[in-house]
Amino acid sequence: MKIINNSEKYMPTFVLVGINVAFYIYTSLIGGNFLNTNPEIIYRFGQVNGLVIYGGLYYQVITSIFVHGNITHLFGNMLFLLIFGLRAEEFFSLPEYFFIFFLGGLTGNLLSLILLPLNLPSVGASGAVFAIFGAATIYARRTVSQSIAGALLYGFFLLFLSSGPNVNNFAHIGGLFTGLIAGYVLAVRRSKNTKYLISYSY
Repeated sequence: MKIINNSEKYMPTFVLVGINVAFYIYTSLIGGNFLNTNPEIIYRFGQVNGLVIYGGLYYQVITSIFVHGNITHLFGNMLFLLIFGLRAEEFFSLPEYFFIFFLGGLTGNLLSLILLPLNLPSVGASGAVFAIFGAATIYARRTVSQSIAGALLYGFFLLFLSSGPNVNNFAHIGGLFTGLIAGYVLAVRRSKNTKYLISYSY
């Protein structure tokens, strides 16, 4: 089910991809390395828990969403953002889309803040991308009255495939659960509103 005035008109997926790529180019220029992000840049704009908690660099929980460790990291995240984001544009309004993206990224980072070591840097948009994926997947199934078990299984399968060494699994988990909850809530609310409108159309 598509909604009126949805975000397809504004293409937020391309906007976010553009911001991520532009930020990577910026960090590459000031860091002097295009293939791999300079560690100094990662410690400045990525999330380092010790610096956030004891150094007061609270902005890192947001800026780290747009920092990537290397060109491959950036390419992988942007590819999946394009795949899942363009699908999500069919379902969510512009405010809903951005809300899911940033809330997923923020939730993943806050979970990382609690559970990761103080000196371990964390970067990347994968938590936010997982949120978009989870929201779109569960929304699609819920609005056509299908079991959400398939969406959950698919989500955990992708979570398993993405896990590995040097991967922030907590960001992925936080983003995925945020997206699943947000997508389900929006689908239920929209379904109730549709039924309400139909009941008064006679």
